[in-house]
Amino acid sequence: MRFRDRRQAGRKLAERLCEPPRGERLGHPVVLALPRGGAPVADEIAQALRAPLDVLVARRIGAPFNPELGVGALAGDDPPLYDERALALLDLTPAQLAPRAREERTELRRHEQLYRRGRPPAETRDRTVIVVDDGLATGVTARAALRSVRRREPARVILAVPVCSPEAAAAVRPETDDLVFLDQPDPFQAVGLWYEDFAQVRDEEVIDAVRASLAPR
Repeated sequence: MRFRDRRQAGRKLAERLCEPPRGERLGHPVVLALPRGGAPVADEIAQALRAPLDVLVARRIGAPFNPELGVGALAGDDPPLYDERALALLDLTPAQLAPRAREERTELRRHEQLYRRGRPPAETRDRTVIVVDDGLATGVTARAALRSVRRREPARVILAVPVCSPEAAAAVRPETDDLVFLDQPDPFQAVGLWYEDFAQVRDEEVIDAVRASLAPR
């Protein structure tokens, strides 16, 4: 399955989330987008569910020789989460990655301030939280995000993505109460292959989506 763009994927994912019996158990959820790519997807879901939308900033920790190859991730105040299998295959250690992790922590804080504009995080305690991204390749960033959400004591945590690899699905399932996706292609290769339009999402789009959520739905 290929999606026209992230917003079309978000509308389809909202339909899946609303299907019984899952939709009957959502109550009054909070939607958390993993920016930047997850924001348009999450915005469509939040609109469909008439739910508040906020961001959950998580940062990938890339391999020294290839920053795009995620071997770990950061979210919230939690320590870095590493893909132990990837570290072993690449002969890397957390100590070697510590400088890059510090850089990503600084970027995480900067983006939280940028997107929230001084607002506190959305209240999640005792509520169903739907964490949304535009796709999962390895799942390490989503795992870090989900663990951060758990510390905020939600009633339930749902991870919703339009497309994911089988390996990522297996990795994130233990971290969530429900994994919702539309397609799980194998071979997977990359998230962008499953979108006709996978243009980079701008920071302004994330800010606008969150700001619009503050208005009455």
